[in-house]
Amino acid sequence: MKLIQFFLITALFTSAAFAHEPHAPAAAHAMTDAQAIEHNMKKLFDKPDAPLAVAPVTIEGDYAIAGWIQSGKGGRALLKKEKGQWSIQVCGGDGLKKSSALSQTGMPSATAERLVAKVQTAEAKLSADQLQKLSMFDGIVKVEPAAHGAHGAHAAHPKH
Repeated sequence: MKLIQFFLITALFTSAAFAHEPHAPAAAHAMTDAQAIEHNMKKLFDKPDAPLAVAPVTIEGDYAIAGWIQSGKGGRALLKKEKGQWSIQVCGGDGLKKSSALSQTGMPSATAERLVAKVQTAEAKLSADQLQKLSMFDGIVKVEPAAHGAHGAHAAHPKH
């Protein structure tokens, strides 16, 4: 009985240690920013019956734009890196390819212009079908930190 309790307590502490990012295994910290963004987005929104594809991921300093496609629909997410962690700030479609829209999120204008140029270069390599899906998200929606678990915000706004 004591052996079972030992294993249960060990398992509990081990799972608790890996539940929070600061205590994640060293391999998680070895990820590039692009890999970390893809990993975090998939952790939030990937579903067995609706896998999330994240591409391209374009980074400029502490800002990134990640294209996403899920269940035949898609859009883009603007992410910001704070305290070493990437979080989604805004979801949108083609509006996130305009430096003026990015500047309205608080991003410095020069950073916005460089990020838009990088997005255009990265997306030039995509197929017409992929580009059409990334453009489906209608408008720009600010994502509140508590809403990160609610991917419904993505699904609710695509154009038809």
